[in-house]
Amino acid sequence: MTEVASGERPASGRLWKVLLAPRDIAALVAFRVALGLLVFVSAVRFLAHGWVDVLFTGPRFHFTYWGFGWVPALPAPWMHAVFGVLAVLGLCMAAGLFYRVTVGLLFVAFTYVQLVDVSNYLNHYYLVSLLLGLMLFVPAHRAFSVDAWRKPALRGDWLPSWCTLLLRFQVGVVYVFAGLAKLTGDWLLHAQPLSIWLSARTSLPVVGPMLDEPWVAYLAAWSGFLFDTTIVAFLLTRKLRPFAYVAVLGFHAATSALFPIGMFPVIMVTGALVFFEASWPRRLFHGLRARLARTSVATSAASATPALSAPGWKSQVALGLALAYAVLQIAIPLRTHLYGGNVLWHEQGMRFSWRVMAREKNGSVTFIVRDPASDREWHVAPSQYLTRLQEREMSVQPDLILQLARHIARDFEAQGKGRVQVHVDAQVSLNGRPAELLVDPDVDLAREVDSLAPKRWIRPAPDSPPIRLRAPLRGATAERP
Repeated sequence: MTEVASGERPASGRLWKVLLAPRDIAALVAFRVALGLLVFVSAVRFLAHGWVDVLFTGPRFHFTYWGFGWVPALPAPWMHAVFGVLAVLGLCMAAGLFYRVTVGLLFVAFTYVQLVDVSNYLNHYYLVSLLLGLMLFVPAHRAFSVDAWRKPALRGDWLPSWCTLLLRFQVGVVYVFAGLAKLTGDWLLHAQPLSIWLSARTSLPVVGPMLDEPWVAYLAAWSGFLFDTTIVAFLLTRKLRPFAYVAVLGFHAATSALFPIGMFPVIMVTGALVFFEASWPRRLFHGLRARLARTSVATSAASATPALSAPGWKSQVALGLALAYAVLQIAIPLRTHLYGGNVLWHEQGMRFSWRVMAREKNGSVTFIVRDPASDREWHVAPSQYLTRLQEREMSVQPDLILQLARHIARDFEAQGKGRVQVHVDAQVSLNGRPAELLVDPDVDLAREVDSLAPKRWIRPAPDSPPIRLRAPLRGATAERP
């Protein structure tokens, strides 16, 4: 093994030794295959269930992310083609065919789909975009791939440890912040919104009658909090890892059975694979082979461990970029604290913060358009512009209310009604509380401009405790792809 350069400090040398230490490529190959197949299945589901039309080509108006208003929604044939391409690229990634190009195109296409309409935002697809972006820098095609078969010089059985550590960090961030988001009075002291959701699932066979019991909601709330906040530590502990992964399987199987949350459980179960030892696929394969042959089969080890080379300037730049990425992934979920108040109410900093299933919100919004010149007034229902899903998401998210208000103002002005004012009557319920005003009704939203600055026209969150009641599955638990 090559000695660390003499000019480096001992601490720096130890860091590089950890980051550049060679690890068996097998585990990341398995992750590459699993992630590619996940993308393939997701794209096929969207096409098969007609969700491409419902979510992307059907709406007449699309909500955009701040700074990404230039991202267009493609016509129906092209949008269907995008999902067809996603399916093909997913298979190519799994097979390791033209890996760098495939993963790069996958990242761009998958992220584009997420940017088309904010009302389609889901935490798990945001995670998939991030994982695809990271895999672009992980050469997981050096073994068990079409690329390695086509180009023998590319073959290799080892990858530096930083590849695994970066992926572990990303998955770990999701669990830790999802756990911290549950460190609230609503979740731990009132078992909300779980109490609402579970009481709506009493028709389930066997367990259904129990789900209306208060103690079940509290047990589920505390179990979810403890699972999210501790599972990463258990997955990182070698002796506890198999038991921790069984807990991952059980937890996500339970959430999938109780709540219609689409691909989220499958994605998290797949993501947790990065915590296993690097050679686990080899051991699993040869163990299965030995059982089928009913004899002992020697495990073929990877090639000889390569020497650890001293880091060059490229490695140092890569480390700097990785650290910047890590800081960003920690800072983005924490940004909501800059706004103060209850993020579940004002939603500023809510997205990209891994607050998974953290709130149940229901809202009713009416837009009041006024012509100051003629003193005329029109009451506009959101359904005139939005689909049912869009209206449900818009009615509880202030920035989406603002976007539609400005669109309505432009629409009225295009009809020759002049410079109109748009006020909003937005009644919103959070975690079972009585509905209260979300937006200041005296503010003309047509004149407000969206930005990262605090929105002063959002009214303070209600300070009353949540009320336990029955409710249909909506908000965070509604059927989503």
